Amino acid sequence: MPLTLDEAVAQLGHRLSPKRRSAASRLRRLADPAAGPALLEALRREVRDARTWETQYQIVMALGTCGHRPALGMLRDLAQRPFKATMVYVALGDAIIRLSAPDDAAGSLQWCLGSDTPMLADGALRAVAMQRLPLDAATIDHIVDVLAPLDPHDGLRFWAAAAAAGWTGPRIQGFLQECAAGPRADVADAATASLQGKYQTYSPL
Repeated sequence: MPLTLDEAVAQLGHRLSPKRRSAASRLRRLADPAAGPALLEALRREVRDARTWETQYQIVMALGTCGHRPALGMLRDLAQRPFKATMVYVALGDAIIRLSAPDDAAGSLQWCLGSDTPMLADGALRAVAMQRLPLDAATIDHIVDVLAPLDPHDGLRFWAAAAAAGWTGPRIQGFLQECAAGPRADVADAATASLQGKYQTYSPL
């Protein structure tokens, strides 16, 4: 039987990292705001041990899906720390976008894009794509400014291509056409769908 909310919250304190990770993953799926405070406290403990990066990833993702906005300050602080396991940055970027107020999402995205941490930017763009967020023209232009100069094989293009189904403007259309004709099949497929105005369904880790 899947863990209940209370059981998963209690298991965040288990002595074994895989058990804590399983609890965080369950809370991520439940997406219940009531789990937010316990997840934030668990993250404070977890980041002391670099070996448990997979658990840290799931806790951060759970904070994002639970909508626990009091965690935003800590997540921004963590995003500026060095992590050997760069997948943690993906979760941080994702959760930062999810926890930003709707009128602050564009600013948070630009902050992540300007961080010089590609995996943070990747996570932020992933959250934009998964939530199908509309963006203003200036933010779209900024994304193109950052991504267009990248090598056509660069995976950072993927989530922008996937997110752009609902975006308009000549610059994003040009970027998508370039991606659709590019060498990476995943980026090309995402861009082709977006050029047709179709969002695809994704299930990230």
